[in-house]
Order: sequence, then structure tokens, then C-alpha cells
Amino acid sequence: MESKKIDIPNRNGNGITLSAVINFPDGFDEKGSFPAIVVSHPGGGVKEQTAGTYARKLAEQGFVTIAFDRSYQGESTGEPRQLENPYVSTEDVSAVIDYLDIQPYVNQDKIGAMGICAGAGYTANAAINDKRIKAVGTVSMVNIGQMFRNGWDNNIKDADAIPVRDMGADARRAAADGSKNGIFPLAPMREEDAPNAELREAWEYYHTPRAQYPTAPGYMTARSLDQIITYDAYFKAEAFLTQPLLTVVGSQAGSKWMSDDLMKRAGTSDKRQYIVEGANHMSMYDGEKYINEAIGQLAPFFKSKM
Repeated sequence: MESKKIDIPNRNGNGITLSAVINFPDGFDEKGSFPAIVVSHPGGGVKEQTAGTYARKLAEQGFVTIAFDRSYQGESTGEPRQLENPYVSTEDVSAVIDYLDIQPYVNQDKIGAMGICAGAGYTANAAINDKRIKAVGTVSMVNIGQMFRNGWDNNIKDADAIPVRDMGADARRAAADGSKNGIFPLAPMREEDAPNAELREAWEYYHTPRAQYPTAPGYMTARSLDQIITYDAYFKAEAFLTQPLLTVVGSQAGSKWMSDDLMKRAGTSDKRQYIVEGANHMSMYDGEKYINEAIGQLAPFFKSKM
């Protein structure tokens, strides 16, 4: 397998260049026609972490794969840094497909997309909009709007999230001149901030040698909140998510309810959920056994469905 770093011009109107790593399978030939998969990273993460792991392992199964940094994040361009605009993040997936669409070695009828955590939610949203995505895979999926307004355990009513939405507006006011870009954690910033053992692992993943990376600070701009709170990654999935769908989720994942919700709402009749026994949300990021089990489902899914 060969990999190389590439820059992808994002043609969605924001003047941003996405930084990405493209992986080529063994036996790759530029004159051939290969299936391809776009892999989107979790909130607060970058392509060098779990998204890169899944992309490499899928390339070993015969796919051209791309893991990329979302706009404003990692090595991609865009200001303010660490903006987590969910609408732009959804469009980023299609921007990578724009790139794949014009590569002569990519079979346009065999382009799939997958993501982990928030990247999975953005992938689902992109598939609702973009028919070029022929199959959708998700791992430890998070609908970032649901998570921020309803909580990790889905125990907060929508209306009770109004104060958090308003924090976003206040942060935008404070940052209007570009001088006060406050931050808001996407994962616990300190071990003592973690409300449970599962989210303690999120702190450990982003802020200890387990998986910390210089361009992955684990937070977003506070001004992102007023866009995230009202966002629904599954909006109109009942009508427009018609592609084959595979959701992979740990049996112990506190976030499982968000995968369950898409399974209920997706309009496609070709949908299946695979439960990884014993895994929680974070286990699916870097637990070798659990990742291999997930790849054992995702690779044949993408091969058979596109």
C-alpha cells in the first residue's frame, strides 16, 4: 500500500484548501478503475488519528481511500481556527468527492463514504445531499447537534439547550473583531472534567500519548455553538438517505442512541447495524481488535453495495 499527502481545493465557496492523505491499494495502476472511500474524522480530531487508521485498513482491502482534515482544522486552511461549522463540515465530504470524481483511476459509480463520531454524522448528512455517495458506513456515530443539545445520554430536552445556543451568539459578539475567539471542549480538556469513564477515555485519547497529535487540540471555537445546537445531521433522511447504510457501534457505547436514531429515520430499505460486543464509543477509535472487527464488516459492505 502506498500513501501520499495531497491538497484538495474546496470548491464550496470558502476559499479553503483541504489537507488530506490518499492511500492506494496494492496492485494500484493509474490506468485502472478502482472503488474509493472518503473517511471523515471525529470532532476535535485530525486525519492522522482514527480516520487515518480506518482509511489505511480499507486501502488494504482494495480501495483508494482519503482521510482529510476538515475546513479550519488540522492542516487544512481557513479562519478562525477550530471552527466547527457543521454545514461546512458536511460540504467538506462532498469537496473530497469532487476531487475523486475527476481522478481517471476512480470508478465514479463506486464512491463510498464513512466516518467516525461526528465525522460519521457529517457523512450521513452528505449522503442525504449527494447522490454520488453510493454507500454509507458509520462507526461510533454522533449527530453533533443531538449530542450538544440532548447530551451524551440523551437526557436533556431541546428547549433546555437554549442557554448553550445563546453562548454561541455571545461568543460571536465577543469575537466580532477577530480578537476574542473563545473555545469550547469537544472532548474533556482535563481528566477531572470527564463526567464518566467513557468520556474519560476521550480526554485520554486527545490529551495523552494514547493518541494526542499537535494539530488535534480537542476543542472548537465557542462561536460554533449557535450553529451546532440547531443542526440535525439526519435532516430529511426519511426521504433522501436512500443509499445502503451500515452503522457499526459498540455494545457499551453511550452514543449508541444516535446510531439507532439514524437506523429508524433513514429512508433506505438496505440498512443494517452491526454491534461490536464489549466496545464503547472510544474503543472503536484505536482498539485494534475492535477496529479489525469493524473493517471485517465495512470492507465487504462497500464491496457489495457499490
